[in-house]
This record gives sequence, structure tokens and C-alpha cells, in this order.
Amino acid sequence: MRNRILATLGFLLIYRLGSFVVLPGINPTELSALEEQTSTGILSLLNMFSGGAFSNAAVFALGIMPYISASIVIQLMGMAIPYFQRLQREGESGRKKINQITRYLTVVITLAQAPSYIANLFVQLPKEAFVITGTLFWVSSVIMLVAGTMFIMWVGEKITDKGIGNGISLLIMVGIIARLPFSLIAEFFSRLEEQGGGLVVFLVEILILFFVFVVTILLVQGTRRIPVQYAKRIVGNKQYGGVRQYIPLKVNAAGVMPIIFAQAIMFIPMTLAGFASSESMTGFVSAFSDFTGFWYNFVFALMIILFTYFYTALTINPTQMAEDMKKNGGFIPGIKPGKKTIEFLDMIMSRITLPGSIFLAIIAILPAFAMLAGVNNQFAQFYGGTSLLILVGVVLDTLQQIESHLLMRRYDGLMKSGRIKGRTGGAAQQFAT
Repeated sequence: MRNRILATLGFLLIYRLGSFVVLPGINPTELSALEEQTSTGILSLLNMFSGGAFSNAAVFALGIMPYISASIVIQLMGMAIPYFQRLQREGESGRKKINQITRYLTVVITLAQAPSYIANLFVQLPKEAFVITGTLFWVSSVIMLVAGTMFIMWVGEKITDKGIGNGISLLIMVGIIARLPFSLIAEFFSRLEEQGGGLVVFLVEILILFFVFVVTILLVQGTRRIPVQYAKRIVGNKQYGGVRQYIPLKVNAAGVMPIIFAQAIMFIPMTLAGFASSESMTGFVSAFSDFTGFWYNFVFALMIILFTYFYTALTINPTQMAEDMKKNGGFIPGIKPGKKTIEFLDMIMSRITLPGSIFLAIIAILPAFAMLAGVNNQFAQFYGGTSLLILVGVVLDTLQQIESHLLMRRYDGLMKSGRIKGRTGGAAQQFAT
């Protein structure tokens, strides 16, 4: 365990150092305009995911998001294309083939995003910032950005193999945590200004953040019992120690994956906007680049709800659940085994997924309301949204894996007060597959 933790910290240190290595040909002292651009709007969220590498014009500027986008595309193909469905059924050999295809697709996506990022650099930075220009700069920068993303992916895989937790998830979490101190300090000093409201307002914001944090933990963990109105019907006929066993349906069975799916798609307008100056961003691109705008948050929330149903359908199989119940001698009182049980479970899952998806969407758009209330743009990202959900989910998954390793070595676990309730099938495992 000690060796795994040290290996994880070493790889994370390499990742953080790489976020400060500026692309060759750019003067690091002329990046103030880029930092100002990434301090507000949706670019601030993208900069947070990259751990500040985006605003530093670093070789890791594109971060791990191209790999996540490629993973999402492959998972969607697994639902519609027979070839990928066949690979998923082939076990370990099929998984290796899927991982190889995902890597190739990551290169393609990075090659598409790198020119957009470089075009944005030419728009935002002054001419004095570029020591090298022309074709040489374009070609070398694209190669560097692609190599940086592939290196990050390699580091994430090494953390998964040699360290503790899921590497890709930890890299995203570290990037988010790296921006927290700067955001907190900026919000603190802004409240000390004459119109800031003083320390009382700052303490109120901290209390609200703590409340949102607790609610997010409960949402990510979900519930292992169905709502009360169904509790008397959805039980098995077996009793263990006098306690009836409930079917483990969860209000939030999809975890944080729907919000990651939706956020990856919401970054597409920024890729299109990178080829144009900020004055020419009108219509569709402008509307979906406004982090606090109505259409951005409406579409974002709607996509989260749809993806929650989609991913729940991937993770929860009523047919398999009904078959397992039948094999173990269980049944639902008043419901015939077989097709009727499958239909009933599917109906119940659809009903309890709706409030969970709506609640997840509300948590996701909370940062926009925090910004409208006067909270600093960067600090507002931690009032919910993708950043807080990923942060909570990855921490729970990592702690659960640490406890599993300790229990395998016949230790009592990580905490004396009880076992950690992590998320089964959460973002960490889903990124890995």
C-alpha cells in the first residue's frame, strides 16, 4: 500500500509539473491575456479540468478531455454498432481491442482540437508573445499537444496499474483541486473590498458550500433502497436474520457519468469558436459559450437528464436482474416471474431515475446561479457542477479502493467508525473500461 501511494503521488507530481511547461516558441511572460480569458465563462471550467495548463499554454493544455471524449464515443458505438458489441462480449481480448481503438480515436480528436487551441492563442496573445511563427510553430505545437495528451493518458494508465485508484479520474480530480486555493483566495479578497460584503458574507458562502458538498455526497452515493411507496412490493421471498432483502435499485445508478457526457459535448462550441475572433462569435456559438446564459444551462440540464436515463439503461439490466431473482428463488409479491417482472422492474427504474436525474441536473447548474449571486467565477465552480461531482465521486472511489486493499491484507479498514460507502460501478471503473 505504501509503495502504491508513493507511486501515485510521483505520477501526479509529474502531471502537475507538465502543466507549467509552456509550448516552445511562446514567451511565458506574455500569457496574461490568456489567463484573463480563462478566468470567466466555460473556458474557466476547461482550464480547471486541465489543472491550469490551458491558461499556461502548456504542452498539457488539452488535458485528458480528448481521451474522455473518445471513450464516450466508443461507449455510444457499443450500443449501436454490432462490431463493438461483439468486442464487448469477447472478454479480455475484446477489451484490449477497444482500448486500442480508443487510443487511436484520442489521437484523431486531439488533432482536431489542437489547431483550434493554437488559433485561439493567435487571437488572444500579442504578437510579441510568439518567438516562432509560421508553419514551423503550427506543426511543432500540434505535435506537442498531441504528445502531451497521449502522455497524460499513459500516466493515467500507469497510476491505475502501479498506484491506487483510477488514474484518469485522479488526474481530473488533481486538476480541480489545484485551482481551489487560488479560487478561495480570490473570493476572500473580493469580499474584503468596500462593496464585497465583508467576512460575514464570505463565511455564509463557506457554509453554503459545505451544505452543497454534503448533498453532493448523498447524491453520488445514491440509495440502496427504493422509495417507501414501493418498499412493500419490491422484496424477495427470502429472509436472512429476520430482515427482508430489498432489491438494490438506486436513485442515482448512473453516478457522475451523465454530467461528464454532457459536459464533453458542451465543450464542442468552444472548439468551433477557436477558429474565429471573439467579435465574430455570434448566434449558436455565442449562446452556448455563455456559462451563465439560459440556453447553455437549459440544454446542459436537459442533456444530463437524457444521459442519466441512457447510462442507467447501460448499467441496470432488468432482464438479468429478473433472471438472478428466479435462480435464487426470489420473486416480487403480486408480480409473475419472467416478462412481467422485467416490465415491472423497468417501470420502477424509470420512475426513480427521473427525480435522480433532475436533482443531478440542478446540482450541475448551481455554479451559474452562484455567479449570478455575485460569487467569484472561479470559486462558483465548486458550488456544484461537474467539478464538485467529479471531486466527490473520485474521492469516494479512491477511499473505497484503499479500504479494499487494507481488508485484503486482513486489516480492519481505513476508518474505525465503519466501512466507506463508495459507488459501485462509478466513474473510475467506467473511465477504465
